[in-house]
Amino acid sequence: MATAVEEMLDAYPADLGHVDREVLARCIKECLACAQACTACADACLSEEDVASLAKCIRTDLDCADICETTARVLSRHTGYDANLTRAMLQACATACRSCGDECQAHAGHHEHCATCAEACRRCQAACEELLSALG
Repeated sequence: MATAVEEMLDAYPADLGHVDREVLARCIKECLACAQACTACADACLSEEDVASLAKCIRTDLDCADICETTARVLSRHTGYDANLTRAMLQACATACRSCGDECQAHAGHHEHCATCAEACRRCQAACEELLSALG
């Protein structure tokens, strides 16, 4: 069953160029999933007893969520496409995901939400890197 991301890409009236629609759709979906996981992880961290020890994790989660969400929006717009901007967004998103994934992994042994978030970050980072490679 197609998701809204795939349905919207299929319904786009103009040519998307040489972009692999599957790779693009996967990247958009992973960015959205990561933004949600990071937002939920930050909120869960705020519910932990020792919030102060999770301050960096919370900040990294929120930064990553914002970057992933913005990247998904940029990737969803194709009119007036700017390849240089898209590449920069994908690189920033992969960097944010790497940083957040590392930070959450450091807390994963004590907090399941951090383990889940780290996995989402790794998937999003890989999807961004795959799309970057596909764009050339």
